[in-house]
Order: sequence, then structure tokens, then C-alpha cells
Amino acid sequence: MTKYRAHLLCHACWLIYLLTNVTAAQEIAKSRRESDRLRRPVLRGLTYAVSSMRPESTQVAERILRAGGNAFDAAVAAQAVLSLVDAPNNGIGSDAMLLVYDARSGHALSVNAEGTAPQLATIEWYRTHQEGKIPVNEGLLCGTVPGVVDAWYTLLARWGTLTLGEVLAPAIEMADGGFVLSERLAASLRSEKLRRHPTSVVTFSLDRSWEAGDVYRMPQLAGTLRRLVEAEQAASAGGRQAALQAARDRFYKGDIAREMAAFSEQNGGLFRYDDFASYSALVEAPVSIDYRGYHVLKDRSASQGPAELFALNILETYDLRALGHNSAEYIHTGVEAIKLAFADREYLGDDRFITIPWETLLSKDYAAERRQLIDPQNASLEFRQGRIASCAHPPDISYAEADGDGGDTSYVCVVDRDRNVVSFTPSLHTGYGTCVAMGELGFTLNCRGDYFSLVAGHPNALAPGKRPRSTLQSTLVLKDGKPRLVMGSPGGDDQCLRTLQTLLNVLEFDMNVQQAIEAPRWSTRSFPQSYFPHTMYTGEVTVENRIPESVRDALRAKGHKLKVTGGWTLGSNAAISIDLKTGVLSAGADPRVDACATAW
Repeated sequence: MTKYRAHLLCHACWLIYLLTNVTAAQEIAKSRRESDRLRRPVLRGLTYAVSSMRPESTQVAERILRAGGNAFDAAVAAQAVLSLVDAPNNGIGSDAMLLVYDARSGHALSVNAEGTAPQLATIEWYRTHQEGKIPVNEGLLCGTVPGVVDAWYTLLARWGTLTLGEVLAPAIEMADGGFVLSERLAASLRSEKLRRHPTSVVTFSLDRSWEAGDVYRMPQLAGTLRRLVEAEQAASAGGRQAALQAARDRFYKGDIAREMAAFSEQNGGLFRYDDFASYSALVEAPVSIDYRGYHVLKDRSASQGPAELFALNILETYDLRALGHNSAEYIHTGVEAIKLAFADREYLGDDRFITIPWETLLSKDYAAERRQLIDPQNASLEFRQGRIASCAHPPDISYAEADGDGGDTSYVCVVDRDRNVVSFTPSLHTGYGTCVAMGELGFTLNCRGDYFSLVAGHPNALAPGKRPRSTLQSTLVLKDGKPRLVMGSPGGDDQCLRTLQTLLNVLEFDMNVQQAIEAPRWSTRSFPQSYFPHTMYTGEVTVENRIPESVRDALRAKGHKLKVTGGWTLGSNAAISIDLKTGVLSAGADPRVDACATAW
């Protein structure tokens, strides 16, 4: 009798197991079917494609392309307009990271337009004057030198065809004549942080309330942009390159730089004229790995981007298709790979100041060692950085359960008829950056300085003239030396997680770019956050509520501290794919935000 009962019990357990797994599989299949019903169409064409965080920016890029400009011209025009219509997230006071592919040479390059710390900014200064803390998200003391204007110059001088005046004309027209406020932009103008600073009240016309549909102008910014164009026109007799140089130098070495420096000194900032005059964006070779026959490229220095390559190396030997898209096993494996990759993100920084152990970090053998740490049944609750003896450094990490701050960034990608590619990620870091408008110039600076560590010896330790390790990044994928996929996403520390999932959705699960962008997402913050004081939210995983309940339960059972957010909240991606057989361009844009794509 006992043996009979045991048999029945065993049979019952087996039925429960079968039913549970069948239910989970059915829910995942249902989720996949729902993701096939797109909120937005794929935009396809043969000549060009654009995707950005705002419709106006995408439209302006298209206008430039239709007028005969190339991808580099269009990207500058688009980002200048993003400075208006996506003003909380980027502006001409932004820093930026770019990946470009020059079809003429067949080479991909990184343009590092990250800002540098002022010469007066030292660890000792913050210990003496700020109690060992960097102000977060507000005030000149968390700013860095803006890099976007030099990024414009670099794109136009090296690869562009139009004048600065031609590409800035739409932004100047909109700033002067007005443009219509979106719901998001109108809401941002209610910021209490902005209202604390008198110059910002004037610059952003905060003496009245703003609503969606209102016509909004930014005359001070229009005036600054005009100054750049005037400098270009005055130097035009010397040729296009000299004219572009004159416009760039007016910002970094001329009267605009002097006004920024004077305002900083008068208002307790550490910026001085030489900080602007000595600034230069860097053109560098990207870092890359081979992922199953695809060449995946990321910005190399002062960027978190390479951490995505670390994660891809770890994931490469898994049969991700067999795990099943967004199954508990798939999400668990991805989360654990990200934890390991982002622990090694702590080796990254400005490589003009530190040595980054690229040979180890990007190697398949090192990834195999790290992969062994993933327990398929249990979530890790530890910070597990790989031990690279030649680059040992003190940790900079704190722990908390409470919510932290995010990031505010924008994005635009462009592919033209010649298959030049630009992936442009400009940012103020958080809403309106420092929130302090620079005198009457019409813009605020980015507040990326709050990414620095104040722990001496850390790869990201503050130093004069150093670039902080930024969250800004995007992805360029080549196949047989030709562009196959370009993508990016705002989102602070979450940027790599969003582009990683989009990439895998395309390469592993054969989704088109719009399906890949719209598919339900997960996120984690179980690693030191970039912004001061570098808090780690141990074991935390967040999923959109379109992830089935059975999957959520299984993740909890593995020890993940699960949070569930709205169905369309974890993302702001844009992407363009290129079919190398047919030449068809497919552009996608995230319905979670106001992103917009076009193709022709």
C-alpha cells in the first residue's frame, strides 16, 4: 500500500511538473505572439534610413538627406534639433559618444566627445570643500566641458559635405520662430531644479506655465548658434575646413568660451577659460569582438560600452534559442552575465590616464572563466569582479535597497545611400544637466562629473582634464566588413542592457528591428551604479509586466529580488538594420517614448 501511494505521489508530481512547464511555455508563446503585433511599423527603404528620439529630429535628418547631404551632415542637423525638442536630455552643453562607418574607406571609428573635468577639480578639493561628495544632478560642481560642438565639427570636417550654417539652419529657425511643445517637454519645464537658478528661469522662459501644444521659443540658444555660423561665414574665404574650424574655435577658444568661464567663476564653478580652450574630441579605433560571425563594435575609452562585449562573450556558448526567448532560464542567464560583465566594467575609464587590460577583458578564454561562475539555479548576490593582477585597484561601491536616480540622454542613427553610418548618443546625463543656464548663452552643461570616483587609485578616479567613465554607448555590427545593424538607447546604466537585448532579439531570434525593440524587457542594477555614490542594488531584477507571471515566479525561485514595472517602460531604443543581400534598410523606433523612424 505504501509503495502504491508513493507511485501515485510520484505520478502526481510528474503531472504538476509537466503542467507547470507547459503553462510557462504557452505563456511565453502568447507573449511572443503579442510582440509580433507591432505598435509601430517597420520603416523600410533602399536609399536612406533615420531613427531618433523625436519626430522633428528624424524629419530634419531626412530633409538634409533629400537635399543631397550625407549621413554625417544629417546627424549634426538632427542632434541640433534634438537640443530643442529633447532639451532635458541633450543640448549643445552635452557630452557625446559616437560610432561612425565611413563607406569610402571601409573603416569604423569612435568619436569620443565626452567632457573633461576642470583643471581645478581634484579629489582633495572635493574632500576639503564638499565633505568628500560630488553633487549629483545639479550645480556647476558636477559639470564637465561640453563635447557636442566639437563632435559636430569632427563629423563635418572629416566626412561631411555641407556647411555648419546649412545643417544648423533648421535648429536656428525653430529656436527663433518657435516649435510646438510635446507633453514630455512641457512637463519637464515644470522642473523645480531649473527654477532654483535665475539664469535658467530666463533661458527656459519659466515665468509662465507651459502646456503641450504651446509654441515655445529659445532665442538665447538661437543667438549662440548664429554666432557659430557668423564665425564660419567670416572665415569662408579660407575654404570649408578653415570656416568650420573658425566656428568650432569660437565656441571653445573665442567669446563663447570666455563667457562660460566668467560665468563659472562668478557662480562658484571650477571651469576656467583654459578648460574650454584645451578641449578636443578624440577619434579612436573602436573595440570589438566576434559574436557568432558578426563583428560587434563599441566605443573604447571612458565608456561603459565594452561591458556589453564582455557579456556577449560570456553568452556566446549558450544555446539561447533552446533556452527560449524571455523564459526564466534565458533571463536568468542574461542577468547573471550582465552582473559579471558590469563587475568588470570597473576596469574601464579614460585610457589616457589608466591602462585598460583589453587583451584579457575581451578574450574568449577569460569569458569562459567568468562563465563558470553562473549558477543556473541561483542568482548571485555578490560583487564578483575578475582578478586581473596587473590592474588591481581599490573598490568604490556602496549598497542600498532604495531607488536611485536614472539617466537622461538622447539618440539618433542615420544610414545614407552610400551606406555611411552615424550612431550619435548626446547627453546632459540627467534632466537639464547641471540645471544652471550658462549666463545668456541659452544652454546648460552636462552633469557627468558626478560619475567620477573620489577613491584614489580607482580607474574612474577624478583627475583634472580626465573624462569620467560614461554610460553613453551604442552598437555597430558589421558582417563581412559591411554595416549590418546600428542601434542605441538612452537610459543611463541600462543602455547596454537595452542594446544587448535588442541585438540578441535580431541575431538569435530572427526578429526584425521593430519586433526586437518592442519585445518585453528585463533590467538589473545589481552592480555599482555610475553616478555618485556608486550604489549597488544587490540581486535586483526588474521586468516589464508583459513577462508572464510563471516566468516571474521562476525568477523569484532562483533568488532574484524581482520588481515588476509597466508593460512599456524599460526602453527608448532606435535601430537600423541593413539586409546585405537586397540592400533594404529597416528602421525601428521605440513606442515606449516619442522615438520616430523613417526610410526611403
